[in-house]
Parts: sequence; structure tokens; C-alpha cells
Amino acid sequence: MAVTTLDPKTALIIIDLQKGIVGLPTAHPTTEVVMRASALADAFRGHGLPVVLVNVDAGAPGRTEMTPRVRDFPAGWTDLVPELNQQQGDHTVTKRTWGAFTNTGLDDHLKKLGVTQVVIAGVATTAGVESTARQAHEHGFHVMLAVDAMTDMNLDAHVNSVTRIFPRLGETGTTQEILDLLNSTRA
Repeated sequence: MAVTTLDPKTALIIIDLQKGIVGLPTAHPTTEVVMRASALADAFRGHGLPVVLVNVDAGAPGRTEMTPRVRDFPAGWTDLVPELNQQQGDHTVTKRTWGAFTNTGLDDHLKKLGVTQVVIAGVATTAGVESTARQAHEHGFHVMLAVDAMTDMNLDAHVNSVTRIFPRLGETGTTQEILDLLNSTRA
């Protein structure tokens, strides 16, 4: 893990920390993931940097071998968890595929703000987080991943993404390492 640089205009993207998803069984306690993601959001807001809160309310329509975990979302399932302390200045994105950039206008929004780097956290490591990281990388953003502010339903899959995929897409670090870098570069 090595976090080296935060660009002057870096945005935080928090993936799918919503009531329905944080209640699913995961490899790491979602309470800790939510706590760390919330700390990142508070710090980014405190430094006047953009915060993007993403939820999902549908799946891509393509046929798959695995049955989707949820087909019909019960009331409140897509609501962001209150611990994120959503603010009026936060940008919200509702996605209908794994990645937050597909058909959401997120790329245009970030580029209009002059964002050149994104920090990503959330659930699930191998789906929403990894897909968004791949898309951000492909759109030309520098990518940083807060590896202790994310989890997955499968520990082996999570470890594979964190150790094999993410280092090819950007830099990885803990929440504290990112907060320390943020505070040292914005002091």
C-alpha cells in the first residue's frame, strides 16, 4: 500500500453505503466501513473538496449465470445510511449498473469541477467499487482506494481486488493514511 499524492482537486466517491446493502453479510463489519467512509467524507467536506454519494437502485439488464441477490428492492433499501451525514453540497448519483460512471453524468460533473483524482470507498469491493475504479481510471482520473473503507460479500474476492487489481488502477491505502495525506497537503 502506498499513497503518495492527492491532487489539489480530488473528489471522494462513496459507493453503495445504503440501508439495503449494509445489511447484507460481508467479509468485514459494515459498521467499520461506514465509520471510515464517513470520516473521509467529513474530512473532504472540511477541506472544501467534492463528495459524491452513490447508491444503486437496479441492475444491468444483461443475462448472467448467478441470480441477483435482490430483484425487487423493499422500501428504504436504496436510502443512504445516515452516518454519511449527507450534506446539501454533496453530489448524489443513482446507478443502475455496477460502475458509477455509466449513464450517470458523473464524468462530466467531476470534470466541470476540475477534479483530476478520485478516492473511492464503499461496498462491494469486487462490484461497485472495482467497476467505478476501472471506469475512473479509463476516464483519465488518478485513482486512490481506501482499502479499509470497503468490503465485499466474499473475502477471497475482496483480497484479490485489493492486492492484484487495485494496484494496477491507482494507489491503495488505509483511511488514516489518506486522512494524514489530506491534512498534510491542505494545512
